Amino acid sequence: MLIAQITDMHVKRPGSPALEGVDTAACLERCVAHINAMERQPEVVLATGDLVAEGSAEEYAILRRALAPLRAPLYVIPGNHDDRDRLREAFSDHDYLPKDSPFLHYVIEGYPVRLIALDTVIPGEDGGRLCAERLAWLEARLAAAPDRPTVIFMHHPPFVTGMDHLDRIGCEGGAALGAVIARNPQVERVLCGHIHRPIQVRWHGTIASTGPSTGLQMALELRPDGPFRWSFEPPACQLHLYRPEVGVISHLSYIGDFDRPQPTTPMA
Repeated sequence: MLIAQITDMHVKRPGSPALEGVDTAACLERCVAHINAMERQPEVVLATGDLVAEGSAEEYAILRRALAPLRAPLYVIPGNHDDRDRLREAFSDHDYLPKDSPFLHYVIEGYPVRLIALDTVIPGEDGGRLCAERLAWLEARLAAAPDRPTVIFMHHPPFVTGMDHLDRIGCEGGAALGAVIARNPQVERVLCGHIHRPIQVRWHGTIASTGPSTGLQMALELRPDGPFRWSFEPPACQLHLYRPEVGVISHLSYIGDFDRPQPTTPMA
């Protein structure tokens, strides 16, 4: 099974100030074309939050148009820039989204890997939270299928990234989630967004990671007092390949073509 992960699209309305001059809607369109052109198509595409910039209905309409050409089924979760109710309205045809729950949690069955979406959003705040109610929901879902390989996807990373200025708007309750994961070895991956960088860590018996943005990346800053900066690194998506005899193998797939030096020695 091949899972494509896209994240932090931050789609904006026309006329809104561009994100450092980057047209995020156009970036998403290029990402969709990139995924559609893959010789092996993913079985699913997971969009791990910050789908739009301000949570407006107009932004979600632009988002839907940009995502419409996707050939693979799409599953979305909110990030701190999203509005749950407007997201639910914009994706009202996506039956997996709960209609009346305060959180946009859900489980996707029917694939070789079980997919569990976990809502970490605190409305009006940049950081996320995994409260007792959310963790109890997750633990019950994991207990229902202890032998099924499972991928959890969420927006806020529950682990320390080493980028202190971003860890300050991380995920409250990450340690409690780690305890749940440690009791459930069927969890193959925890896939996150929020940081606009690819980061991986061995975490409570599994691997947790964040994905790069389809638009603009955060600058790598590992100094304790380092500033918040954007970086014009290439946009990318992540591909997570599940094979029963191995587990999940993750790859970074850059979007677009880039100038490169010509090789001085011919390749054999």
